[in-house]
Amino acid sequence: MLGKVSRDFFTLVVEGSAEGRYSALMRIVLTATILASALLSPPVAQAQSAPTATLSLEQKTALRCSAAFAIIAGAQAAGDKKALGYPPMAERGQEFFVRFSAGLMDSKNITRDAVAAMLRTEAHKLSAAGEVHQIMPSCLLLLEGSGV
Repeated sequence: MLGKVSRDFFTLVVEGSAEGRYSALMRIVLTATILASALLSPPVAQAQSAPTATLSLEQKTALRCSAAFAIIAGAQAAGDKKALGYPPMAERGQEFFVRFSAGLMDSKNITRDAVAAMLRTEAHKLSAAGEVHQIMPSCLLLLEGSGV
């Protein structure tokens, strides 16, 4: 089930139409707004931050790279020249993304929704900070070392 959900999320980011990506972005913005207001409640804030706080450095790096691969794959599908300078991410990036998500759910007993939320949050942070291209060289090394 996770594989299908992760692939669907990745496919939407990469292959979705402009309207579909806009709709997905609006859902993410709405989700972020709801989460931000929910953070005013301490128990919710603690529950939301708990999964990310318990990740190892390796898992946090894989989380960032999974988000970066999705962003780059989407930019490649849109014809972005800078993104096209990287190896194609649609297949290998998606496989890394799916394997990481499944592994995280298994190793940390985290729900599918929590993993998806962490990936969305990371993708937003990378995009907002303009850090995607800065981390791609390291992420490509991680991808190569992963055997995917």
